[in-house]
Amino acid sequence: MSVTIRTYEEADAPIMAELYFQSVRIIGARHYRPEQVTAWAPASIDPAYVRARAADGRTTLVAINDRGEIVGYGDLEPDGHVDHLYCRPDAVGAGVGSKLLDELTRAALSMHIPRLFVEASEAARPLFERRGFELIRRRDIILRGVPIHNYAMEKALHQAGPDPKQEQPQQGDGAMPLSTPNDSSQR
Repeated sequence: MSVTIRTYEEADAPIMAELYFQSVRIIGARHYRPEQVTAWAPASIDPAYVRARAADGRTTLVAINDRGEIVGYGDLEPDGHVDHLYCRPDAVGAGVGSKLLDELTRAALSMHIPRLFVEASEAARPLFERRGFELIRRRDIILRGVPIHNYAMEKALHQAGPDPKQEQPQQGDGAMPLSTPNDSSQR
């Protein structure tokens, strides 16, 4: 799939809100129990919430296919936290997550952020590992009263740029959703 990465625009918010919900509900269900998926995304999120997140100082990027449709998005907080990295279910395995993560890495390098860190879902862990992130630990948390887990991962950044030796995306890599809620964002 051919995609272009661009910065978030306010009109993207409703599509991103639905993409998040569909990604968690469809892709998350491949790796988590129904009650965990429901706790993670109990309902579609309000586009106003997406707009507020995009305006809070984070870098938000969207992936656009050749038909002009948003097929993924990701965000980077100023401290290096990759909080969201989600893909439309029909775009999973097409390299969208890899391209978004590469662009977020470039943005972090341009801001002189020394490391990236994430709470990666079961689906996302292999993608982050292929992109040079190291597993720190499994995180078992309670989200809306339901036990769920994710993986604390991080990657030190070198100001020379992303590692050109990293593995290229493969069919089936980066099955979204790529991150699960962290303790401070129990939505």
